[in-house]
Amino acid sequence: MQKITPVSELVTKAEAVINRFCVAEAYLQQKNNQAILVDLRDIRELAKSGSIEGATHAPRGMLEFWVDPKSPYFKPVFATNKPLILFCASGWRSALAAKTLMEMGFDNIYDIKGGFTAWQEAGYFVSPHNTKNAHS
Repeated sequence: MQKITPVSELVTKAEAVINRFCVAEAYLQQKNNQAILVDLRDIRELAKSGSIEGATHAPRGMLEFWVDPKSPYFKPVFATNKPLILFCASGWRSALAAKTLMEMGFDNIYDIKGGFTAWQEAGYFVSPHNTKNAHS
């Protein structure tokens, strides 16, 4: 059997090099229109758990394609100088995604420590899923 690097180890390595915000910092960045929150969760997760109002939905599997201006799948919402603050359910996918975007050359990328779960636990507003903000 092939020896693989456990995903938990990849996440730990990513967290060591990426920029991170706690939930309160991410909330203030969004509230003050200083950043774009990007929800990487699957559409089924959004339907089940709701979403952060104003967050842009970018499924994890499409993120690199949607942020690359040379990609045929590029989404104009990502043509911004504002920081992109990524989040998923618990922070693992967003940590890996933030590291990947850094490797692509983005320098204004963050993730939310603890992800959507931490947002909910901190008592910040969660709205029922709004398909208007879902780009998938």
